[in-house]
Amino acid sequence: MPTSSHSMKIGNITFDRYSVFLAPMEDVTDPAFRLVCKEFGADLVYTEFVSADALVRFVNRTMQKLTIVDEERPVAIQIYGKDPQTMVDAAKIVAESNPDIIDINFGCPVKKIASKGAGAGLLRDIPRLLDITQSVVKAVNLPVTVKTRLGWDDNSKIICTLARQLQDCGIAALAIHGRTRSQMYTGEADWTLIGEVKNDPKIKIPIIGNGDITTPEVAEDKFHRYGVDAIMVGRGAIGNAWIFAEIKNRLLGENRYSVPNFESRKEILKRHIINSIEWLKDERKGIIHSRRHIAATPIFKGIPNFKPTRIAMLKADSISDLFALIDGVREV
Repeated sequence: MPTSSHSMKIGNITFDRYSVFLAPMEDVTDPAFRLVCKEFGADLVYTEFVSADALVRFVNRTMQKLTIVDEERPVAIQIYGKDPQTMVDAAKIVAESNPDIIDINFGCPVKKIASKGAGAGLLRDIPRLLDITQSVVKAVNLPVTVKTRLGWDDNSKIICTLARQLQDCGIAALAIHGRTRSQMYTGEADWTLIGEVKNDPKIKIPIIGNGDITTPEVAEDKFHRYGVDAIMVGRGAIGNAWIFAEIKNRLLGENRYSVPNFESRKEILKRHIINSIEWLKDERKGIIHSRRHIAATPIFKGIPNFKPTRIAMLKADSISDLFALIDGVREV
């Protein structure tokens, strides 16, 4: 399989070879987290999923998701919905926030989205999926990209054909999660079809691979084995923003990014919690919002009898209690 040895472009943005992107994740990729990932070398960050239906109704919580800051650029805002006209209207609203890229979500497997025919639900209605894509591409002057899955289920892995159809709609890049909708987040991501799309001579747009990238070794293997233009890290980055630095150092063969030690990791976690509190303008909400990162972070992995402390961290609802617990953990 070829290795990706060149830079690539999405619209007018040039990315280095071995680009590593932060995947869009609901309740995770808010500005507080995106900035930390950027600091450790994420080449492109995505917002949380933004509902087109809620955007066109100017729902406050949804409008808030359009907040981006210059320090995190390049940044993509990701929208989802099932009605072409609503998606067009939503894309125009998003364009006013001036992201670098607008991404369309055809991959979210969550039942309340997919069963209503949005996200991965559109993998069962390809004509509508293509209609939405083409309409959004025509409606905005920004690069439009798509994130999707291999297909709805094992009997309908349509990604190889779909990739060509999406390219014909005018998208600037395609991110593929190596699972079907029916797999949700279970089982292993299958990268063979991602590799097939990348190696299709008719595919000229950048292909971004996504699924199960949890270590620098896995990232290196995916690049070399499948020749993708970029990889996207999702759950592997939760509470673990320095994974980008670790991956970049491994791929570039140099210590371009400093990987924090145990004490520094605790400080990063604390700073992220403070950022969340400032972003939500509420101490308790900011702490609750950070719990997913506290629960998932590998910082405390291998510390003996840590479970009671972790439970206490996930119950703490003041910053003083929470930080006292974090500060009290000693490296083994």
